[in-house]
Amino acid sequence: MSIRRVALAWLLGALAPSLAWADTPLIVEAALDREVAAPLLDAFEAAYPHIQLTFRDRSTLEVDARIADTNDPPDVVISSAMPWQMARVNEGYARRLDSPAAREWPAWAKWRNEVFGFTFEPIVMAYRLDLARHMLPPTTHADLHTLLTQQRGTLRDKVTTYSPVRSGIGYTLFQQDARYTTRFWDLVAAMGAADANLEANTRSMLEGLSEGRYWLGYNLLGSYAMHWAQSHPEVFVQVPQDYSLVMMRMAFIHRDAPHPAAARAFLDFLLGREGQRVIAGETPLFSVRSDVVGPYTAQRLRDQVGERLYPIPLNASLLAFVDPSRRAAFMDRWQREFRRLSHPAPAPSAPATEPRIDKRAQR
Repeated sequence: MSIRRVALAWLLGALAPSLAWADTPLIVEAALDREVAAPLLDAFEAAYPHIQLTFRDRSTLEVDARIADTNDPPDVVISSAMPWQMARVNEGYARRLDSPAAREWPAWAKWRNEVFGFTFEPIVMAYRLDLARHMLPPTTHADLHTLLTQQRGTLRDKVTTYSPVRSGIGYTLFQQDARYTTRFWDLVAAMGAADANLEANTRSMLEGLSEGRYWLGYNLLGSYAMHWAQSHPEVFVQVPQDYSLVMMRMAFIHRDAPHPAAARAFLDFLLGREGQRVIAGETPLFSVRSDVVGPYTAQRLRDQVGERLYPIPLNASLLAFVDPSRRAAFMDRWQREFRRLSHPAPAPSAPATEPRIDKRAQR
């Protein structure tokens, strides 16, 4: 073979990876704030410059609806609404990932090598300085209940949390709370009595805190709250000291992914050492892998919080949370408890009245 042919063969071999990805689109539907995930997305685009990433940041319920749109399926689906993700995978919407990164991923953070939890995010409370000027900020769920009961007048219309109607992750977190504390429904009643504002996402809660409309927020995603607090010094973040839920962003490749090779590359990057290193060092999403270091790792969070961390399990038990009858029963009780103290039930002798529907849950 001539020197020219050898050189040409070497050049084509060196360019092969780039040619394989040339002008390859990648569509990611994600319930993940692009601003928070920016370092991770930038790192992927630097590693794969020939993959044209389209990242669509939506709500958890919007992402879930997009999964079933078989006319225009995404390549990768990411959501914090763990039961909904598990249900879609169970319905057959996920494509198995057979790669070293997938096989080596911790068993507690994946299911059937089809869906993977790639973050480890604490659920937190947040408050603004105004609250601290009037009362000692809560550090536990019991503290929160006490404040809502004893300082109801001061806190009226100043408290915010998720709407379980408009948010899949909000519904999931309240379901988990009900598992871990017998006082959960008392807390819901106390929030209702204080006219707590129900929001569809953590960002709306944080904006309300910064604007002074809210003084105290409950069950916020810690990743968003910590990121927000870095540039908004009026907002303080508190990881509950009695127990803290932990949720994982779950990612899978859609079974009808139009660009499966690019989708595999993206998921492998999320699970790989480089992607997890970026998560641990440059985002507050908290990495899962134990072989990376940084301020935001699962192990560091465990070291700080200890046995009080309660990760939402990534397994088939999540399917029970989206069971229609169970969801309906939970939502009925939520509405009843939320209005129990501010709108007590009529006396037995009084005529029945039409129940008041909480309009904030439908905004």
